Parts: sequence; structure tokens; C-alpha cells
Amino acid sequence: MTELKTRQTGATATLGHRGFPHVVSATGGEIDIVTGHSQPGFNPVDLLYASLAACLAMSARIAATQMHVMDKVTGITAEVKGEKAHEGPSRVTRFDVRITIAGEVEADTRLKIIHAAEEICTVSNTLAGSPAFSIELGD
Repeated sequence: MTELKTRQTGATATLGHRGFPHVVSATGGEIDIVTGHSQPGFNPVDLLYASLAACLAMSARIAATQMHVMDKVTGITAEVKGEKAHEGPSRVTRFDVRITIAGEVEADTRLKIIHAAEEICTVSNTLAGSPAFSIELGD
């Protein structure tokens, strides 16, 4: 069995009296968050969609490699859109995902790849479940 490689995880968002959140990942990645409707960039929900899209695309590549067809794949695109709740607590109520696998791969194999990707993807597995939250007041 393959040993899972781990890396630091987590993120810290800092927000002043004015401006927008600045997020730093545990590995040193940084991104500024936008909240205006017409501002280019990522808002928090965009990051949720981006996390799911990136995880599914990488998981599809893993699946294609495990199925020994990655040499026939020329590209993988995962597009994620969603629908926010109209009532009740603010949340995403639906994720619509479209995964495109380009290259000389049979249709039935492409379907197997996307189903395997959904099983492999940590983000889709987390969103499909009900993860526990622990929120505490900092110093």
C-alpha cells in the first residue's frame, strides 16, 4: 500500500478595520480576498469552488494514472459552479461540476476516471460529509 504524503495544512485570514481579508496558508501561499461584486479576484465562495475544481482535476489525473491511461490524456478541466441558498443560513446548497478529459480516451474510461476522481478528492469527500467544526476565541 502506498504511504500517504502529508504537508502542513491550514490558513489564517487577517482583516483590519478597513480593506479586505489577506489569507496566508500554512505553507506560505498568500492571496487577497475581494468582496465587491465587480472586483476581479477570489471571494470566499470562489475559493470554495476553486478548491473543489482543483482537487477534482488533480484526482482525475491520479485516477487516469492508476488506470494506466494518463499517457493518452492531453488535459483535464474541472469547472465548478454552485447555487447559494435563497433563505435560511448563508450557504451553498448545490455544486454543479463538469469534468472534461481531453485526449484519446474512450468515453467509458473517461466516466470511470471522473467517478474515481470523486472518490479520491479530499474536498468533495469533505463537502459530501458533515465535518465537525471547533471554533474558539483567540487571545
